Amino acid sequence: MADPTVENDTGSNTIKDPDDWTTGDEPATGAQESYLHTLAGEAHEDVPEGLSKADASRMIDELQEKTGRGR
Repeated sequence: MADPTVENDTGSNTIKDPDDWTTGDEPATGAQESYLHTLAGEAHEDVPEGLSKADASRMIDELQEKTGRGR
């Protein structure tokens, strides 16, 4: 039986704001770039060159919302 004094961890750090990423300034990963190009094609948008990991993550979120692939 679960301990009733233990609350659910709603402050989990599994999802961090890209501004808080220690590697956010590094270049976007290959997986991010690939997914960005897929989403951008569906949204009829261009993907800027040289995005950082954090910027790529933000753009993925925006394009997921626009294409209906959002969470």
